[in-house]
Amino acid sequence: MDTTEDINGLPPDLAADTQAILDHLTSNKLLDPEVARRIRERGNRIREEILQKHGVLDIGVPAIRELRGEP
Repeated sequence: MDTTEDINGLPPDLAADTQAILDHLTSNKLLDPEVARRIRERGNRIREEILQKHGVLDIGVPAIRELRGEP
């Protein structure tokens, strides 16, 4: 994998995927299934890294219960 970065500090493959997403959002251009697959894989990999590092962070339900005043 090429580790060089473009002007925005992104690796070229990430910059290309980001541009494809922006094109999809701004012009309804169809998103290439391969780009969508790479994005899903990258997201899953990041999710797993966070789970490994921090575990499950169950803060939403306790915070809502506290705000509601539930015991």
